[in-house]
Amino acid sequence: MVHDDEPRDKGEAIKPGEDLEIFGVEQLAERIETLKAELQRTEAMLDKKKSGLAAADSLFKT
Repeated sequence: MVHDDEPRDKGEAIKPGEDLEIFGVEQLAERIETLKAELQRTEAMLDKKKSGLAAADSLFKT
């Protein structure tokens, strides 16, 4: 059984809106780094999909 006051495993998913009071300084810093990395990954995929869409649009545009 997992209690809210126990440290999270590094592999555990971040839950948006969860209570941040339960985390220490180091855990909050790690959370920020994880979120930054995920944001960069998401932005890269968005750019890739936009490029693919633009290429398809230019190919099929009349």
